[in-house]
Amino acid sequence: MLQDQLLRIARDSEATELERCADIIGQACDTQGSPVSALLDGQLVGESLFLRNLATEVGLPWCEDPPAQVPDWVRERFPVRLAVRFCLLPQADEGDTIRVLTADPFNLQARQAVAQEVPGKVSWGIAARSRIIRCLQETFGVGADTFEQILAGGMAPVSDDDLRQETTVLDEDDSEASVARFVNQIIREALTQRATDIHIEPMEDDLRIRYRIDGVLHEVPVPSQIKLLRATLLSRVKIMAHLDIAERRLPQDGRINLELEGQPIDVRVATIPSVDGESISLRLLRQERFNFERLGLWPEDESVIRELIALPNGIILLTGPTGCGKSTSLYTFLSSLNTKDRRIVTIEDPVEYKLPGVIQIAVKPEINLTFAAGLRSILRGDPNVIMVGEMRDFETAETAIRAALTGHLVFSTLHTNDAVGGITRLIDMGVEPFLVSTSVRSFLAQRLVRVLCSHCKKPAHYSSEYLQKIGFPAGQTGALFEANGCERCRFTGFQGRTALFEICKVSDAVSELVAKNAPAGTIKTAALKQGMVPLRLAGFRRAAAGATTIEEVLRVTIQDSGGVV
Repeated sequence: MLQDQLLRIARDSEATELERCADIIGQACDTQGSPVSALLDGQLVGESLFLRNLATEVGLPWCEDPPAQVPDWVRERFPVRLAVRFCLLPQADEGDTIRVLTADPFNLQARQAVAQEVPGKVSWGIAARSRIIRCLQETFGVGADTFEQILAGGMAPVSDDDLRQETTVLDEDDSEASVARFVNQIIREALTQRATDIHIEPMEDDLRIRYRIDGVLHEVPVPSQIKLLRATLLSRVKIMAHLDIAERRLPQDGRINLELEGQPIDVRVATIPSVDGESISLRLLRQERFNFERLGLWPEDESVIRELIALPNGIILLTGPTGCGKSTSLYTFLSSLNTKDRRIVTIEDPVEYKLPGVIQIAVKPEINLTFAAGLRSILRGDPNVIMVGEMRDFETAETAIRAALTGHLVFSTLHTNDAVGGITRLIDMGVEPFLVSTSVRSFLAQRLVRVLCSHCKKPAHYSSEYLQKIGFPAGQTGALFEANGCERCRFTGFQGRTALFEICKVSDAVSELVAKNAPAGTIKTAALKQGMVPLRLAGFRRAAAGATTIEEVLRVTIQDSGGVV
């Protein structure tokens, strides 16, 4: 019996929770689903080991590492839509036979479809599902099944309903081939891979699509003839964002409301005109739960930050480049302060996440609602806590300082390389040094490093000369690891990111130096003496704890002649 056979293979494959495996297999069989896919989805068995044992059990050849390149004659005979729909990877076999690799040899529907639509001889084999999916994307590209039907003449026009649609549901079963479905597949794949951004970039004779995953850009394999639909594809995205499709000379900003598996997703869209056409960037914003556990702070850093945000007044500034996680940290701080006895008001550009119970204002320069103008209005509304998205000019900084000196707790951000650089930036804006020293309570620099995949990371070995050269502390204990890559992390070696913090508290000693407009190096020396941990050293501690790699720390932090920063 199939259920008993699969359960025995799962047991031989070192599966965890055999009772749950039995339940999953039984439910899949009762609902005429795929018990193999259900087991793999539940992550109760190791994919490669389970499928290798399954191949031995059913007498089919096992393919450990199938090549991504498919010969042209195989592609001509094997429809892309079959490969994508049933997760099948066609390969060349002996003579003119096509070997079809699958992760589910019990899928009778797939076997029947191949027998009916693929001419010539066919043999079957088994490979890991994650590798099949990866090879399909590299060979045919994301959305290749839809693209094939579009080029064959099955393209459905964009209707008036598409123009009026407020929310695009990404997981609905839409069998109609259209550019709208093709765009949905690109976005859905980005969400599946945990991407935060999608960049659609025109080139001279082509179109490139890239995902930003864990802060690093990855080029997405797309159908080779995607350039034929370049204009239509860009127009579809602009329609979804309610932008003017006829305007191609000026930048535009818009939003798209998406829904995937019942979860709302907000997408910020920005178009940039270039010499090769319009480039479109999509920022994917999922509904998030903001808490300190998600930030992954060291206990001592969390203790310091909790003390800072509990202060009755003053300014707390987060510094760092774009994309370093400042907004996430700010929302976390506000969420922890969001109680019934506090009135919290924010002014942002734009409002990225909606916090229940918090009054959030979006900047609108076209009607003169700037950070400074909005902040002045907020002060008349009797707030306890204020968050200003960014201090961009002297007027905003001056108003925020006035708010801090009159009993308000103010959060904001600055674009600087390190914590002490925030002091210099405010003074460069025109703020008097004595106002900085009396109003600001702390500068927090932040960076994000990728976290090693716990399933495939492997020990790393470095020479003592190299570690000394990069400033790795000699007394630091712990094992160092490097990225490897497996099915669970999509062969990147990393899963998720965590934050590094450099906290410069404006103590009496630092405040005195700031008031005297002392050089940044002098202020930094004083901050280090009072216990400030530089960003690179914080990263090295993460690496020694096995959370990330030395290379990742070096990628996101810098080192100057005076030491690590």
